[in-house]
Amino acid sequence: MSELLPPGLLLVLSAPSGAGKTTLARKLLEVTPNTHFSVSVTTRRPRGREQQGLDYDFVDTETFQRRIERGEFVEWAEVHGHFYGSPESSVARARATQGLTIFDIDVQGGQAIKRKHPDAVLVFVLPPSIEELERRLRERRTDSDETIRRRMLAARSEMERGVASYDYIIVNDDFERAFGELRSIVVAERCRRGRVNLERLFTERLPGQG
Repeated sequence: MSELLPPGLLLVLSAPSGAGKTTLARKLLEVTPNTHFSVSVTTRRPRGREQQGLDYDFVDTETFQRRIERGEFVEWAEVHGHFYGSPESSVARARATQGLTIFDIDVQGGQAIKRKHPDAVLVFVLPPSIEELERRLRERRTDSDETIRRRMLAARSEMERGVASYDYIIVNDDFERAFGELRSIVVAERCRRGRVNLERLFTERLPGQG
């Protein structure tokens, strides 16, 4: 019989900005029981309609550094002069409740979680094309041309690393289809050998046994 994996499912979603991963994550959170969204901690300022505690936990650099020293992050990194991190408490919650925790983070963070928790499931979301990705970014009307140019350069690198190292790839050219694929991944992973506890089934006595 296979060795049991740790309880709970750690689901990492990564994508270039504008590919739609956050919308997919929020929809999965809405329709999947016993699911928790890991709110990342960051030192950057809120953008647009981002809300404290919902989109990110916005803190100052000193607070972030103290959390690093206390070992409160399962992963953290400095990106473009700002710190980002995923709280260790999100992993603990998935383990304690045997539920699903969704991490909406970049490839660097996803790979760090995978190194610490090999049972984590990594899903990379791709846009239909580079042209469509740029169109979505410009449609937001929240970034300057220079910011969009930097995001597009970063997107190519992120996509290359994600495709090369992640467990699953979803092309988000149609939201409902992409969401159906994401939900299917969750269902399949919950049925993975090692996640299903068969110990009771094989140790129970059959009727008529001593």
